[in-house]
This record gives sequence, structure tokens and C-alpha cells, in this order.
Amino acid sequence: MLVKTFGSAVYGVDALPITVEVNVDTGINFYLVGLPDSAVKESQQRIEASLKNNGYKLPGKKITINMAPADIRKEGSAYDLPLALGILSASSQIPETDIEDYLIMGELSLDGGVQPIKGALPMAITAREQGLKGFILPAANAREAGIVEGLNVYGVENLNEAVEILIHPESAEPIEVDMREAFETQVDQHPIDFADVKGQENVKRALEIAAAGGHNIILIGPPGVGKTMLAKRIPTILPPLTLEEALETTKIHSVSGLLQSNVSLVTQRPFRNPHHTVSDVALVGGGSNPKPGEISLAHNGILFLDELPEFKRSVLEVLRQPLEDRIVTISRAKISVDYPSSFMLVASMNPSPSGDFFKPGESSDSEFAVRRYLAKISGPLMDRIDLHIEVNPVPFEELRSRESGENSENIRNRVVRSREIQTERYRNEAGIHSNAQLTPKLMKVYCEIDSAGEALLKNAVDRLGFSARSYARILKVARTIADLDQSENISTTHLAEAIQYRSLDREGWLAG
Repeated sequence: MLVKTFGSAVYGVDALPITVEVNVDTGINFYLVGLPDSAVKESQQRIEASLKNNGYKLPGKKITINMAPADIRKEGSAYDLPLALGILSASSQIPETDIEDYLIMGELSLDGGVQPIKGALPMAITAREQGLKGFILPAANAREAGIVEGLNVYGVENLNEAVEILIHPESAEPIEVDMREAFETQVDQHPIDFADVKGQENVKRALEIAAAGGHNIILIGPPGVGKTMLAKRIPTILPPLTLEEALETTKIHSVSGLLQSNVSLVTQRPFRNPHHTVSDVALVGGGSNPKPGEISLAHNGILFLDELPEFKRSVLEVLRQPLEDRIVTISRAKISVDYPSSFMLVASMNPSPSGDFFKPGESSDSEFAVRRYLAKISGPLMDRIDLHIEVNPVPFEELRSRESGENSENIRNRVVRSREIQTERYRNEAGIHSNAQLTPKLMKVYCEIDSAGEALLKNAVDRLGFSARSYARILKVARTIADLDQSENISTTHLAEAIQYRSLDREGWLAG
């Protein structure tokens, strides 16, 4: 008897439908074809034990299972459940059912328990697009898949529950998740606040500008001045995730297996903080079976690289293309996948190997040592960072002050207002949502400056040796400063402040 059911394979951040054909015939043997990997081939032993421990049996006949399309590699143990249910149906151990109306995925334990899987959200989206009636999957992933409207999602704890849904679908209750309610009740909740930060008003201003325009930023200062503390608070002043952004982010975390059990949506902007020993594959994504890297896990959020010069140069160089294109393509001999990587880069570093920049005394670093230390970061990468901010130690009087700084909510309100101006301005520009995303062509339209501004910018470029890319970054930052001031035009004041945030370029810094 031939029975068909459906599974799904995740490629990139999307899922492809997989047809599982189970045929039980006279003879003896177990054949599993369709380009399965080792984990899929091992399913026979898991399925046999699971069936036996739940009152069923693996038929002593010829069992042929085809997983189509055969040219797509099937990976992982999540196909156990559709294979097991297909065998039960094809061998008539359960009554005839509408098994072909369901997408089924789940890893089986030897006792019949169903273990969580990766990629439940993109699989649910695929099931809806196929017009399937329901999705049977592990209970731990049910809320994640349940946010897809127009699809009945059934979470099961074990094999018997899945069989019961197939036999008695009328008595099965699909999980119901109000996506908008789940999003609105959890979005914009942060345990930390900028009010905790003493002093550093100039740095807070720079971070506000970076958040308002989506600009990349680097904090440079000696150890202990609060660079990491400030960076960790940037998500508290970013605009809350939109529902569309939350779905995009959730898909990436879903295929990476990072969603917590019974979590339906990622409602906070990601803050990824990889250690400086991270490999280039772990950062950008890839591997023999491509997976999202840290830059994709930071999509719609923050990628924080602490102690930037300590990262391997090869690792830092792979950031250059994603920073510009906001997407990364992983190519292998048989597959090419795209991962979104629209993130805000926040980096920090000491100004010199010892952390003391030309500090008088025996422990101060030579200019040669400083130059060698900074040379670990290439010029092209530094050019792609819009704001270079020097962070100085906070005076004792400010540390002891009982007065709190401005809280994150007030700063975020200004940031949101600025982002709304940008959204309205770029409403007809495809793929452009913030000033940091402006192309050279669009900059000619939206970043016009008067003759006084041109003279100021020319003088700065000539004196400090800025590159053409630095020149473009200054204009983008000035556009953001003008938006924060709710000014339609970029003034010399806005340009002067933007130039100030490039003053730590290598030439100007060491010359000062």
C-alpha cells in the first residue's frame, strides 16, 4: 500500500516542501531513498523502537520510502515522525486517514516522545502556501508555528497523540496564538536603562544619532570607562520592532534553533556579542551545511564587537560586504543561500595596546605600538563605521552624583520621531528605510548642502585626509542630525557636529 505525507526542508531562512512516499509491499527489507543524510538514515532504528514501545511494530515486509524531490539533500532527525506515521498508515496499523492533508515534522525518542525541531516558523508558512489543512509538530514548537494565520497547528508530546489527531481530527484542538497580542504585550521591555549611566553626555548624544539613522559606531577609550555598558543600552533607544521585522527576525532564530520553548515571536531587537575568538564562518554564516552566522542573528538589531582589534583580521574583513549590501550570500558547490544581515554595527576598542593613549609615564605606548595596534583594523572597514567616538573616564564627582541621567524612553522618543521623518521621506524608495542606507544617487537628492557647508566640508576633508567613503558618511550623519532637529535642510552646524564624529580617523587621531 502506498501512502503520501509531507515534510519540509529548511534552506536559508525559508522552507521547501518534501513529499514522503511510503510503500509497504511483499518481500523484506527497508529502503530509504531521496538523498537522506546519516541522521535521516538512522531513523529506522529510532522508528522501530518507538513503534514497539507504543504497541505498534515495524512491518516485516518490504518498506520503500522515497523523499522527493530527490535532488535536495534531507538533513537531520526531524523526519522521524512523518516516516513513522507513513509506515503505520501504509501497513494499515491505523485506520485510513487524511494524512496527506498535513505537514508533519518531529524527532522521535525511543519511547515515542517527540523532540523539538528547528525552523518551525518557515515550515508553517510553507504548509499554508501549499494549502495543507494542518501542521503536526512537537508541542515545544507549537506556539512558534501557531502565529501563522490560516493554518491549524497541532502540538504533540508523543507518537500516540499524533496518531489520535489523524484518526479523530474532529476532536483535536489546534493551538491558537493571537500574534498581534503576543507581539504588543512583550515588545519594548528592557531591564536596563540609560538613566543608569553617569556622565558621558557627549557619548550618549552620539549613540542617539547612531540609533536615529541606523549608523555604525565605534567607541574608543581606556578600560573601565563604560564602553560595554553604553553599548548594551543601545537597544533601549532603538525604535521597537515592527510586526514585519519581528517575523523576519523570528524566522532566522527559528532555523538556528535559538527560540526558547513555547516562544512565538522575537519581540526585542537582537543584541549579539560574539567573543573575539569567533571564526569567520561563525560570524558570517556558512559551513558544509550553511547556517546563519552572528551577522544574520543580529538582523534588525545590534552586532557588538568588543575589543575590535583582538578579532582576527580575516574575520573582520568578511564584514565589509554585508555592511554595504545588508545581505550575505553563502555559496557552496551544490547550493547557494541568502541570509539577511541588516544590522547596526557597534564596536569598542582600547586606544592602544595597554589602554592608555600617550599617557605620560613609563607604561605609555609608543606611537609605533599604537599604529601597529590600529593596523589590525583595515582602513576600508573603519571607513564603513560612520561615527568614531572617544570615551573618556567619568570624573569622580559625576560618579558620586545622586542625579540620574536622561532615561532611555525620552531618548527613544526623539529617535522614533527622527525615524518617522525618514520613513516618510523614503516611502517611495525601495529598500531604503533610514539615512544609513542611502545610496550615492539618493544622497544627491536628500543630502544637499549650501555653499557654506561645502566650504566647511572641503576644509575638513583637506586637513584630516578623509576618504571619499568618509565624506559620504559625514553627509549621512549630518542628515540624521538635521532630522533630530526636525530641520528640512542640512546646516553648517549639523555638518560641523558630523565632522566631529570622524575626528578619530587614523590620520587625524595620531596627528592630534
